[in-house]
Amino acid sequence: MHIDRYEKWWMGLSIGVLAAFAVAISVAGFALGLQVPSPESRIDPTTVRDKGPFANPGMRLLSPGKYEAYVRAEAKPWKFEPKEMKVPAGSEVTFYVTSADVQHGFDVPGTNVNVMVLPGQVSKVSHKFGKPGDYFYICTEYCGLGHQNMYGKLKVE
Repeated sequence: MHIDRYEKWWMGLSIGVLAAFAVAISVAGFALGLQVPSPESRIDPTTVRDKGPFANPGMRLLSPGKYEAYVRAEAKPWKFEPKEMKVPAGSEVTFYVTSADVQHGFDVPGTNVNVMVLPGQVSKVSHKFGKPGDYFYICTEYCGLGHQNMYGKLKVE
């Protein structure tokens, strides 16, 4: 079977691009530790403020160096609860984030923590904070007129 020279080039280029994508995904997933956030569980957004771990959000110590952070996002009055959390340097924090009302985003710039926050869904993502400093978390989805006020701080000491 005869294949034109230009068609062979395009086929080779296509195979090369697919191979490059496969290598990039493998490096991002295994070497860099990037993770695809997935819904951890479902929750009733109408009662999220009243019962369960999101009624009293904050940092919880599981074992030395391992923490869970429960964060609730609300569009009125546009805030994250809690506004500030603290952990020791070198700690691994697993974030559980949910919304009480509308769609939000939860991003800690400079880390692999970036999840979509939907009402009725608990999003889960983990990160090890090795360097001391202030890590701000921000809302990355426009959620209303006070969206610019949605931020909080994680102090790594």
